[in-house]
Amino acid sequence: MIAPSILSADFARLGEEIRAVAGEGETRADWVHVDVMDAHFVPNLTLGLPVVQSLIKATDVPIDCHLMIENPDKWAIGYAEAGAYNVTVHVEAAHDPIALAKNLRAAGAKAGLSIKPNTPIEDHLDTLKHYDTLLVMSVEPGFGGQSFITDVLEKVRTARRLVDTGHLKLVVEIDGGINADTIEQAAEAGVDCFVAGSAVYGAEDPGKAVAALREQAARVRG
Repeated sequence: MIAPSILSADFARLGEEIRAVAGEGETRADWVHVDVMDAHFVPNLTLGLPVVQSLIKATDVPIDCHLMIENPDKWAIGYAEAGAYNVTVHVEAAHDPIALAKNLRAAGAKAGLSIKPNTPIEDHLDTLKHYDTLLVMSVEPGFGGQSFITDVLEKVRTARRLVDTGHLKLVVEIDGGINADTIEQAAEAGVDCFVAGSAVYGAEDPGKAVAALREQAARVRG
């Protein structure tokens, strides 16, 4: 699965940028990844619920909201109620992540849990049993265009083993520095869904970039 990140898109043309990856066949994105940053949990500030509501109305591609915000227990439910397909919160920010997962599902969304590069996955395995998606950050959250942190792939391998043995039931997603040079090693580690920003929106044809990345990952995953 390929989830283009609109953090790398032209914010003056967001509707057009999403349509560029909403075609048919291999050029169609599986999800559109939307980074919500509040300038508190992370130093950057991007967009919020009103923009997400507009994006949901503008496309039939599922919207994958990644909330890099403080107090997601209070704010995340609004994104689920707005119609986001998947709402991901950070384990480092959530006060009661198990209750939050239940509330997100009750509001109609899949529940995602994200972990920063330096956060051990082992500390949160019981919590992950309540989630539909694990988002492994392969850069420090807050800014696009960073270099891929290879060490996080060990967390991906751990998650993959637990999913394959039935101990977890979730999609393994990765976000940060994914491009033609890094997607194959991430796929080999066991990633299911790849968030790609500049690798898609920095290309001349974003749809073709989606297809090329998917082909690379599929070749490795078989």
